[in-house]
Amino acid sequence: MKIIHQLLIIPAICCVIALSGCVTQKESMVKQGYPLAYADGFDDGCHSGKKAGGNMFDQFKKDVTRFQKDSQYAQGWSDGFRQCETEQEALERQIRMGMQQQLLMEEKKHNDWEEQRHLEKEVIKGIDTRGLEKLK
Repeated sequence: MKIIHQLLIIPAICCVIALSGCVTQKESMVKQGYPLAYADGFDDGCHSGKKAGGNMFDQFKKDVTRFQKDSQYAQGWSDGFRQCETEQEALERQIRMGMQQQLLMEEKKHNDWEEQRHLEKEVIKGIDTRGLEKLK
C-alpha cells in the first residue's frame, strides 16, 4: 500500500501544477499570436492525443466538419494530437519505470533479508543450541 501511495504522489503533483495555471493553453496560444482556429484545433487535438497516449481521464475531441473545412483548425488538431500523445506516452513510461524501480528496490530488500537469514544459519551450524531454547 505504501508503494502505491508513493507512486501516486508524482502524477498528482503534476496534475495540481497543470490545473493551477490561470491561463488555459488555448488562451496562451492566442496571446502568443496563434490564430484562434489553430488554438482550438490544438486544444482538441491535445485532448485526443492524451487519450490516445493512455490518459484515462481525457477524451477524444475533434470537430470533424471543421477539420475538413478549416485548414488552421486541422493543422492545430494534428500538431496538438502528436505533441500531447508523445508527452502522455513519455509520462506513462516514467510512471511504469518508477513502479519497476520501486519493485526492484523491494525485491532487493527481500533478497538482502533472505541472505542475512542464510548467513545467520550458517554461523550457528554445528553449534549446540539446545540450551538456548530454555532461555526463551
